[in-house]
Amino acid sequence: MQIFLTGMLFGVMTMAAVTMLFAIPANNFHWQMEIYNRGGAAWTVDKAGHVGWKWMVEPKTDIPHQKQVTTPASAVKVRAEKL
Repeated sequence: MQIFLTGMLFGVMTMAAVTMLFAIPANNFHWQMEIYNRGGAAWTVDKAGHVGWKWMVEPKTDIPHQKQVTTPASAVKVRAEKL
């Protein structure tokens, strides 16, 4: 039991270290500038001097678009009658 708990503690500490090294720095100013340089966002400044950041294009979704369905033209002519 003690070996199991020691292994679990080691795993948690390892994942915390990985998070601190890779995941947290990935959400910093560097990536905002990378998106800005590729034309996907813009820096904004309001009247009060606050600097902001906004998307210029919609982010791509993970859900694929459905194909448009084309139906063949009907052989029957439809007429609208006046009332």
